[in-house]
Amino acid sequence: MFKQMRSPVVGMLAVTALATGQNVWAKTGTTPVLFVGNSTGDTISVIDVIAKKAIATVKVGNLVHAVCSQGDGRKVFTTIESENALKVIDTATNKLTDTIALTGRPNECASTEDGHYVVVPIVTDNTADIVDMTQKKVVKTLPIKGPHNCFSPVGGSNDVIYCEERRGYDIAKIDMKTQDIVDRISVNGDPRPFVVTPDGKTMYVAESDLHGFNIVDVPGRKIAQVILPPASFMPCTIETANTPTHGIALTPDLKQLWATDVIDGGMYVYDISTKKLSAKISVGKCPNWISISSDGKYVAVSNAESDSVSIVDGKTHKVLAEVPVGKGPKRLEIVDVPEQQVTN
Repeated sequence: MFKQMRSPVVGMLAVTALATGQNVWAKTGTTPVLFVGNSTGDTISVIDVIAKKAIATVKVGNLVHAVCSQGDGRKVFTTIESENALKVIDTATNKLTDTIALTGRPNECASTEDGHYVVVPIVTDNTADIVDMTQKKVVKTLPIKGPHNCFSPVGGSNDVIYCEERRGYDIAKIDMKTQDIVDRISVNGDPRPFVVTPDGKTMYVAESDLHGFNIVDVPGRKIAQVILPPASFMPCTIETANTPTHGIALTPDLKQLWATDVIDGGMYVYDISTKKLSAKISVGKCPNWISISSDGKYVAVSNAESDSVSIVDGKTHKVLAEVPVGKGPKRLEIVDVPEQQVTN
């Protein structure tokens, strides 16, 4: 049985100050390119989102974990568990350009907007490495209680990165200027993927054993909960059995939250204003991770047990294509690659 809230529900929250109807990070002069980490293989699949077809396969090393990128779309970063390494992909050539040694086994990374720093949780050491990409080395290591995923706020930031602390039931806020933890936000459970609004005032958090997600009012330290509709149980070998919801992503206008229903092969869209869920959007087996294009037109989800990704129309919620990728796809990101690089 999946858990319910550990504290009373305090009503649904809304991002009222930010829901202006305009995209907060849409970028012109770019093309959406999807990078998919194949977690049980050794490759990253590269997909032209508009054409909905694979255009490259990058061999990066066994046990691919992270996919994250810098704001200008020129570099994508991945972590390789088997090598304790952070690797860099040039999006103009879709080839590896650098390998940087880490202090232990890495999980999901987060980059500052300018690409100066990449923060990598080190699951073996209960720490997070801060990598200076200009020096190409780890410059500081911070204590993190049960690290797994790190993220920048929606739209990117040079100032803050957030990392979950699974054993602390909280999310740590890292000030990238001082490179220190300046806050810990309780989420009342074992956090998995999460999203932070650009102003840092609201978090949407998937948790272990929760078939849905929590909405955290950061200044008020209040938590509400959204439960997904009852689901049939789909056995998933790649994602742990206690993870009924995993992928989670905000639309660029901050009006909707997309979430995967891992155990029922689908996704739901939560309207932040009306507090209502859409009908189920059926995709592949055990949908894991979500990324949304900066114009909001496309939503990509990795189907971990189908070895594919589904590309969905962000407005109509119709599945446009299912594209084969490598083995065990999980983390993915739609990157705004400069059109000149794509053309070249």
